[in-house]
Amino acid sequence: MKTTQNETLFTLLGGMDAVNAAVDIFYEKVLADDRISEFFRHTEMASQAKKQKAFLAFAFGAPTNYTGKNMREAHAHMALTEVHFNAVMEHLGDTLKELNVDPELIEEAASIAASTKKDVLGL
Repeated sequence: MKTTQNETLFTLLGGMDAVNAAVDIFYEKVLADDRISEFFRHTEMASQAKKQKAFLAFAFGAPTNYTGKNMREAHAHMALTEVHFNAVMEHLGDTLKELNVDPELIEEAASIAASTKKDVLGL
């Protein structure tokens, strides 16, 4: 169930409703995780979730533009490590599994997320 020119990952996942649900569940997991919750201690989460929804929609192929910061700039002040990145990847996968997303689509979403690793970690 790989994406095609006409069917983006965004479409196959279920569009904006699916992205909204995924981000809401994802942040519940993130905020409950002692490995990474500290990074959100002073974050206004409604605003953060809105940014994340816009980014994921764009990254998954929605017909929109993303106008937020690039991944390197957005995470530069955080001193993130591989442990932190892996925790986020774990929660993304678990969220998509919880939403009964097809394993091939989870793999595709994970690949897109993994492509940001060097920028997120400042490597």
